Amino acid sequence: MDQAYIRNFCIIAHIDHGKSTLSDRLLEITGTVEKRKMKEQLLDTMDIERERGITIKLQPARMAYTAKNGKMYEFNLIDTPGHVDFTYEVSRSLAAVEGAVLLVDATQGVQAQTIANLYLAIEQNLSIIPVLNKIDLPNADVEKRAAELMHLIGCKREEIICASGKTGAGVDLILERVVRDVPPPSGDRQAPFRAIIFDSKYNDYQGVVAYIRCVDGVLTKQTAMHFMATDTSGQVLELGYMKPDHVSAERMEAGEIGYVVTGLKDISGVRVGDTITVDGADVLSLPGYKEVRPMVYAGVFPIDGSEYEKLRDAILKLKLNDAALTFEPEHSMALGFGFRCGLLGMLHLEIVQERLSREFGMDVVVTTPSVGYEVTKTNGQQLLIKAPGAFPDPSHIEETREPFATVDILCPKEYMGNVMALAQDRRGAYKNTEYLDTTRAILHYHMPLASVIVDFYDKLKGVTAGYASLSYELLDFRASNIVRLDILVADEPLEALATLLHESEAYRRGKEIVETLKEELPRQQFVVKLQAAVGSKIIASERIQAFRKDVLAKMSGGDATRKSKLLEKQRKGKKRMLEHGKGGVEIPAEAFIKVLRRS
Repeated sequence: MDQAYIRNFCIIAHIDHGKSTLSDRLLEITGTVEKRKMKEQLLDTMDIERERGITIKLQPARMAYTAKNGKMYEFNLIDTPGHVDFTYEVSRSLAAVEGAVLLVDATQGVQAQTIANLYLAIEQNLSIIPVLNKIDLPNADVEKRAAELMHLIGCKREEIICASGKTGAGVDLILERVVRDVPPPSGDRQAPFRAIIFDSKYNDYQGVVAYIRCVDGVLTKQTAMHFMATDTSGQVLELGYMKPDHVSAERMEAGEIGYVVTGLKDISGVRVGDTITVDGADVLSLPGYKEVRPMVYAGVFPIDGSEYEKLRDAILKLKLNDAALTFEPEHSMALGFGFRCGLLGMLHLEIVQERLSREFGMDVVVTTPSVGYEVTKTNGQQLLIKAPGAFPDPSHIEETREPFATVDILCPKEYMGNVMALAQDRRGAYKNTEYLDTTRAILHYHMPLASVIVDFYDKLKGVTAGYASLSYELLDFRASNIVRLDILVADEPLEALATLLHESEAYRRGKEIVETLKEELPRQQFVVKLQAAVGSKIIASERIQAFRKDVLAKMSGGDATRKSKLLEKQRKGKKRMLEHGKGGVEIPAEAFIKVLRRS
């Protein structure tokens, strides 16, 4: 199609503001999907997305739309996630389009991720179309939320579209605005072919399938192509576009969004952000995407040690579809061989674990998540510590630095005191307050990343009756007193629960863990000691009392001397097991989960 009639855009919003529902209506109204085939969250293709009601992966779809001017347009839509842990998906989507529909729930108004995603769109110089969604709900306050949008982006009231993704009201206005306000893509179709990979996946039959935005030139079937960053060559076995199912095509031209079946079985040959060109073309590579920086690290180990290779293949394929996931091999004395994975947050970790189980049949043990700390040793060596086991001996450390994040908390004014108290408890440094309107404010903080990623959001919802929203971004590293907290069960270190944290939090966290373990671990025939330690110092301790095996059960009689001998033998056996830390204390998976969630 002529580039003048192509429009590439995405939908951005806070979580649960109706992006996927609006996408459904766009697909339905444009006739892209037959009404009988329509279902809720059509673009959410993973079972886990449907079950949780959230979008995890970006999803493109092509629509044909006849505008009121009588002309036919090609719309390439990308639906995006709303949760802060999947911001990288949003940023890649924005880099592949020219416009963005900024969606705001008319009942909740502007939220933290609304602002964060808007800034990402502005950085990409995209055309912004403001839309108030869910106007059909009885508690929708259209004029108040419109005023918030006007204040946020500086638009006029008449520029804001009022719509309902559920009923379809106003959706036609959005389509017309896309035609009017989103510019057609640039690019020279006469130039050598260039495209950027914004997503990819692995198919057992087709190999690597790359999702691309064509920047210049034309691509056809059976063309020999070259991946510039990895210096890998392949052949176009199939190409086409998403509707949202794959639809094969003969060619793909500059300005279009589609997919390419590479046939490559070597996953490492294809990278998100890489430039695809044709063999022999003398072209410059495209800028690509900013390299993702993991927020949190966790060890992932197979329950069955013999499945290490299976886990490696599973993580490789998962990384192809999840560009924010990083990993490197790791060995643990207790858990064997596994991987240290870098992720963007706790939800991201949870989703990765779930996908490993569902898509690859992998049951794994996940160690306590930790942020990455910078360490300068006394010999001048600089280290990035991703795992507690790699933390050097304190006598060899010159300085430790922990990551800090800029944190934006949006909440009603009446909860500002509660939010400030919570932020102060988590070592947050207050910066300033920005008032969104007369009833809501945005509190800006600098906080240790470790204080934010684990349970801060849950606590924030608790102290604000669920009305607060949160956005954060990695800022820098600052000098801090970091220690390693070890958990001992029956005098044996439990490596999976070791963690790095600020010295001031060690006692509280150690006490939480041993108390949780006391509740969750099954009783043994001997007393089980539970200890939290920093170095050689025990900072918290609990005991699980032994249950008493009835060694007299088979005695129908006998004198007291014989009974006493049996009981004394039992006491000595329990004492030996306690002294030697024996007894095979098995840690149930539920106990790990409880500890990780800081219950």
